[in-house]
Amino acid sequence: MLIGISPLISPDLLALLCRMGHGDELVLADAHFPGESFNPRVLRADGLRIPALLDAILPLYCLDAYVPAPLVMMAAVPGDSLDPLVERDYRAAIDRHWPKTPPIARIDRFAFYDRAKAAFAVLMTGETAKYGNLIIKKGVTPVG
Repeated sequence: MLIGISPLISPDLLALLCRMGHGDELVLADAHFPGESFNPRVLRADGLRIPALLDAILPLYCLDAYVPAPLVMMAAVPGDSLDPLVERDYRAAIDRHWPKTPPIARIDRFAFYDRAKAAFAVLMTGETAKYGNLIIKKGVTPVG
């Protein structure tokens, strides 16, 4: 255990966050996401929900301020609907740490898969919310 770092941050996740550079993306994937099929770098955070992980990660990780959308979620496919509570819970965690972050963007399913393939890593979580996947883009760490 380290002082000031959430116990939800595993040693492997801490190392991964440290190795990421400006503009790299991390997929916080729900429990149903085919992470191993899309990206060779997959970490597991089974049993942990994305809002709690955001609260643990975001004190250590700034979001990219140089892009219009440093946060991206999957849009619903035609005929499906989104649960607004999912985004609300994510946004509450985000706003605690980075309140000036732009709204979460939505992209179609296959564009999201393409982003997951190109992401630095996929963090498989225990999130069970439908359309619960979230991509976060790392920014420049502030000096001082």
